[in-house]
Amino acid sequence: MPAATLPIPAVPLQRFLPQASPLVLGCMGLGGGWNAQPLSESDVDKAQAATEAALAAGITLFDHANIYTLGKAEESFGHLFQRRPSLRQSLLLQSKCGIRFADAQGPKRYDLSAQHIVDSVDAILRRLQTDYLDVLILHRPDPLMQPAEVAQAWQQIKAAGKARFLGVSNMHAAQVAWLQQALDEPLVVNQLEMSLLKRDWLESATCFNDGQGASSLAWDGTLEYAQQHGLQLQAWGALARGWFSGAAPADAPPAVRGAADCVQQLAHTHGVAAEAIVLAWLMQHPARIQPVVGTTDPQRIRACAQAAQVALSRGEWYQLYEAARGRELP
Repeated sequence: MPAATLPIPAVPLQRFLPQASPLVLGCMGLGGGWNAQPLSESDVDKAQAATEAALAAGITLFDHANIYTLGKAEESFGHLFQRRPSLRQSLLLQSKCGIRFADAQGPKRYDLSAQHIVDSVDAILRRLQTDYLDVLILHRPDPLMQPAEVAQAWQQIKAAGKARFLGVSNMHAAQVAWLQQALDEPLVVNQLEMSLLKRDWLESATCFNDGQGASSLAWDGTLEYAQQHGLQLQAWGALARGWFSGAAPADAPPAVRGAADCVQQLAHTHGVAAEAIVLAWLMQHPARIQPVVGTTDPQRIRACAQAAQVALSRGEWYQLYEAARGRELP
């Protein structure tokens, strides 16, 4: 009898946005460099090639942030919409705000004050040359955040039709719950770093009550909260810097090399690209994780999209997990 496989379930975000794809295209690599050089036509060409490849592969959700390449990533999409005005209706857009770089008013900091959120959304929409975001995401937890103030800003933004849904990024369960109690509608996304390389989110469960999980306890309850409340978990850094799919540095730890070999073996078994195995491993977790794919290379985007075709067996899933850990579970 063949080994039972773990199905890739529908993503929770589809409750709110039925068009949402199991993968997200991350747009941090668009817009040229993190510098003051103006956007070029070649930058827009790159955005167009990545966008068209993603849509052709079934990826409909595109992830931005107002800081990516100092705003030029969003600008590249704005110019793309000028080239192809109908494109906006073919995709979903999310962007983030809340990180401020050092300026005359202070050092690098997080700002979830009502005024900053409202002003940021207006600037995001100008750069994207669109009337609305499908999801607005608060980029980092601000220790000075007042949930009632965030709720006030969100009500203003939602009433003006400038964003449809609200999400967060890099928040643990208690922070999400603290903000949620001030809102009269559910948060829809929590974007966190999760991958085969960054596994503390998983170790907090599998190694609870064991010394191997001591450094992961801050995650305790975050995945369970998301599953209980239908909150979409999105994984940034999902490709693990490409370390398991062909780009590991020469001095990478032995566990990385071992896991990369395991990825290659599974890719051969399932007849897909290595990137697809790395992403499918995340997507088969019951939390229904939605990976954010950070590449802008059309060929690699197509490789990533193959993840939806992969159904790992439970044994294969644990084989890859143990290989990445470099030791067996407790």
